Amino acid sequence: MYATSAESIIVLDFETSGISPDYGDRAIEIGAVKLTAGRVVDRFQSLMNPGLRINSFIEGYTGITNQMVKNAPKAAEVMRSFADFIAEAPLVAHNASFDRRFLSAEFDRIGLRRRFDFGCSMLASRRIYPEAPNHKLETLVHYKRLRTDGTFHRALADAEMTAHLWLAMSEDLRSQYGFDEVPFSLMRDLAKVPKAQVGAFLLKQMCAE
Repeated sequence: MYATSAESIIVLDFETSGISPDYGDRAIEIGAVKLTAGRVVDRFQSLMNPGLRINSFIEGYTGITNQMVKNAPKAAEVMRSFADFIAEAPLVAHNASFDRRFLSAEFDRIGLRRRFDFGCSMLASRRIYPEAPNHKLETLVHYKRLRTDGTFHRALADAEMTAHLWLAMSEDLRSQYGFDEVPFSLMRDLAKVPKAQVGAFLLKQMCAE
């Protein structure tokens, strides 16, 4: 059985210099929102100086230029502030394995070791909206007609849209299955359930409330 509470979660997004910290890539921007009881109550955003040159593809993809990060705070400073922002709250990201790797790598650089309880909105959306055209964030934002100003691939904008998607999925589960609350732990576990077992899993959780 899952506990129900007015819990807080942190929804985050990184923009990065490449696809993996294993290749020496670094975070160049972080954005995050804090959700409490289904509402955005706080935000965190910063460019960061990664100490390396951003290639032209990433500049074009994100709109973040070398000139922009040149005068930005160093990554270590930003990540220490972000560690204070998240405190002990569970984390959510779209394609969470990507953001988890960069978060862990940047924390490692400053000697910070933490256990992250991560939920993935992309994996959860595959279970809740199997009929969607695909499960990219931009596609799901339009599919669910979520609030957006049209900005994508900037960290805070993507974090905000991911938060709205997370709330929409929670609301759809409440309306379809009769849950009083949809806590982080249920959504986290749902993302790991085989597609063929989603209905049975949700019915079991509903009966356990």
